[in-house]
Amino acid sequence: MARRPQELLRLLTRAERLAVRRVQSVLDEFDCSVDAWRVLDLLSDGGGHNMTAIADHAFLPAPSLTKLMDQLVDQNLVYRRIDPADRRRVLAHLTPRGKQRWQLLAREVRADWGDLEHLPESEELGHLLAQLAEALEGRPVPDPAHVTTGRAGKAVGRAR
Repeated sequence: MARRPQELLRLLTRAERLAVRRVQSVLDEFDCSVDAWRVLDLLSDGGGHNMTAIADHAFLPAPSLTKLMDQLVDQNLVYRRIDPADRRRVLAHLTPRGKQRWQLLAREVRADWGDLEHLPESEELGHLLAQLAEALEGRPVPDPAHVTTGRAGKAVGRAR
């Protein structure tokens, strides 16, 4: 039986708040916010990202992101450079110190979440949440009958 929207919203909100509280309890030991951790996580790929991409990833409005980025630069965790492909844009990157900090934080968060990552449903839950987010953004949700699967029945492709 399908849940009513208000029930689903309540469950999602409860899960999100509990998850953030759990991650923040780990990050508190390192004087790091969840927002800063999200920024460091995105920048950890080494590619450099513009402010719009970072704001989207961290779920932050531009003014809040600017303040956070200034703090991360002051802490020598992040540096900004003009995008060589488009000189109107600025790209942010991790400093070596920022990369070390991200590695430490990622290791600690992963260790704290270890018991949750091994739940049999965790991968399926991730797929379901991604589908829900896409549906709420107005993107077409793939028909499960048309998603190709690899070994163990895991989805390996997404319809767009």
